[in-house]
Amino acid sequence: MLELEHGFRIVDVHAHLDADAVAVEVHGRDITPERLERELHQAGIVRSVVAPSPSAPEKGYLRANNAVARLSVDRPFLAFARLNGPRRPIVGTGSRLRNTVSRPDDHHTNPDDVEQYAYDDRFHGFVVDPAADGVPTPAVIETLRQVKSPVLAFARPESPPSAIVEALLPAPYPVIVTGFGGYPMDRDRMEQSIELLGEFDSLYLDTWAVRYRDLLKRGLLEHPDRILFASGTPEIHPNVAVMEILTLDVSEDAMHRVFDKNPRRVIPGLGPGTV
Repeated sequence: MLELEHGFRIVDVHAHLDADAVAVEVHGRDITPERLERELHQAGIVRSVVAPSPSAPEKGYLRANNAVARLSVDRPFLAFARLNGPRRPIVGTGSRLRNTVSRPDDHHTNPDDVEQYAYDDRFHGFVVDPAADGVPTPAVIETLRQVKSPVLAFARPESPPSAIVEALLPAPYPVIVTGFGGYPMDRDRMEQSIELLGEFDSLYLDTWAVRYRDLLKRGLLEHPDRILFASGTPEIHPNVAVMEILTLDVSEDAMHRVFDKNPRRVIPGLGPGTV
């Protein structure tokens, strides 16, 4: 695709980077770190958060997280560590009861893992994907509260924004809900996600997979400091993700906010001079 021309500094709060060839085949295009960097550059994206794709439930993320951190060195990437856990997203009484008897296994994230990631300068935050990886234990959540690093949380049909609120909020750390616009294009869930911004000061939404222009515009107008740009690459080409914002009928200031000001306020490593 051709290189985009625009006058914005753009940073990205959500991309995947996999060192495992099997993970790449299952979860996205065959994309190397070099190609990812090139495609981000084509879109005018100067810095991007990267994390591993989901793996098999019985596998932990220690190796995958370390691989992403290693591949981010000397590239415009910020590594986020992916976490997992034994609990299920709470979407009804049954899931709440199952969680009372769930116990962590060796492959689940423990509080010491979170502390190690938080104080390792290779990592800048965490990813929680309750539908794919389970919900971390209360002890892990408490450690997240102590370290106060940003958390990117996936919304899916099995884990709607309400389940993320149940698991992670209120919190002293930023929680960025990603994917609230997809799986499938559930307009009611998108509207509910925007309404949740009025209830929780530490909650943010990213723009990945939001296909309704009016809802993106509404989010930017009603909550101008709480919407963050995310490409979701390699699942979506970054050029496409950027164009979805550039074609919105909003002010230039609103675009500056979603592309740059908001993300780097929430994730300081995305700011200028950090590459």
